[in-house]
Amino acid sequence: MYLLFFILWIIFNGRITLEIISFGIVISAVMYAFICRFMGFSPSTEFNYLKKSGYIIQYIYILVKEIVSANIVTMKLILTSNYAVEPVLIQFKTDFKNSNSKFLLANSITLTPGTITVALDGDTFTVHCLDKTLAEGIDSSRFIELLKKIEE
Repeated sequence: MYLLFFILWIIFNGRITLEIISFGIVISAVMYAFICRFMGFSPSTEFNYLKKSGYIIQYIYILVKEIVSANIVTMKLILTSNYAVEPVLIQFKTDFKNSNSKFLLANSITLTPGTITVALDGDTFTVHCLDKTLAEGIDSSRFIELLKKIEE
């Protein structure tokens, strides 16, 4: 995280000088100390995130791929006049250990066109899908598998 703060400092300044680098080192250290003290972050947490970065990158890749494919399916549904759209409201349960995974899954579902997370009650997700074809396999999606691996 310290390195991320420093890189952002350099990017936002737009140039590299000795003064910018020295201020960046100090300000990044202060910011890192702040998040460690007041936001429950620690070097061990950072190490865990680094260990799981492969899964996180894979999750982002699959999310972008799903957004693109759902855009295409949704455009076909909207532009095709001979197909009757059948909206559906589905519920499914997950067994995530922490609320961050539930939050990520709910937002990932909402980000994909044609689906909206309507409610999250405990472990039960309620999702509105524009068509029943968009609801297929949502309860056993790759998102859930990756989020469980990230949680471990």
